[in-house]
Amino acid sequence: MEIWVVLAVGLLLLVLLLFESSSATQRQRETAARLRRVERKLDLVLDHLGLVDPEAVPSEVVEHLRKGQRVAAVRAYRQATGEGLLDAKQAVDRIAEQRGL
Repeated sequence: MEIWVVLAVGLLLLVLLLFESSSATQRQRETAARLRRVERKLDLVLDHLGLVDPEAVPSEVVEHLRKGQRVAAVRAYRQATGEGLLDAKQAVDRIAEQRGL
């Protein structure tokens, strides 16, 4: 009889452990999805304000701008980000303006 009690308690603990693990995984997925939404909204706000994240600016772009090489800076920006020509030019112009280059 005691073996059945031990097995029942063990089974109950296993079910509770699986349930908690499942809910923790679900919370992690929900948190990751919420973080992606917040990041997307923040990117939209930065774009609307015409601001550039300084960490997102490739160092080659800044170096070309310091040397006065706008075309090379646009080319480097396009290679690093995959942006189109017009978007890259506008981004490089904003970077140059913000950094006084």
